[in-house]
Amino acid sequence: MYKLHYYPGNANLAPHMLLEELSADYELVYVDRDNQAHKSADYLALNPTGRIPVLEDGAMVISETAAICLHLADRHPEGRMVPDVATPERAKFYQWLMFLTNTVQTEFLVYFYSERYSTDVEDAAGIKAAAEARLNDYFRIIDEQLGKKGPYMMGKAVSLLDFYVLMLSRWGRGLTQKPSEMKNISKNVKLMTKRPSVLAAFEQEGLEAPFV
Repeated sequence: MYKLHYYPGNANLAPHMLLEELSADYELVYVDRDNQAHKSADYLALNPTGRIPVLEDGAMVISETAAICLHLADRHPEGRMVPDVATPERAKFYQWLMFLTNTVQTEFLVYFYSERYSTDVEDAAGIKAAAEARLNDYFRIIDEQLGKKGPYMMGKAVSLLDFYVLMLSRWGRGLTQKPSEMKNISKNVKLMTKRPSVLAAFEQEGLEAPFV
């Protein structure tokens, strides 16, 4: 049985939805971030960065959301959450996953925790505004991709990428230009939020509508 260490709505949401989609046998382990449980000795022994999530797969411990999602997809090939290895589709899949995790997800750290990115607290507002502008640009790139392929990131079939896009779109619901209001992202997240796996994960994490 897998163990997914989570905090509601955090980066655990993508692997959580994926676990449900794959009908995997798993247990949720709540990490009380409000009381600094992610900085406790026990949690740091699992993930020295103190970031959430962590997945336990038997004796193996995995951190980093994208790595967890790829591991789950590879462990459950019957779910067809990733294209076949050594195909052009797989290469493009990697491209988009790296974009989502290394570019978009990282920019949200700057947006939400802008005070950490300068030694002068007065810089925080400007740092946040610049991060929001970059996020808007990144979501426009995602929207264009969905317009070319659609309704999912890789075309007609859902993939791991779409769970990631949904998670990031949810994080962007406070942006001036909501991702979920962009033409093609809107269609994608509407399809995704109808999936039983997605609704189950949201319910288990106590996340209420509107989800994005």
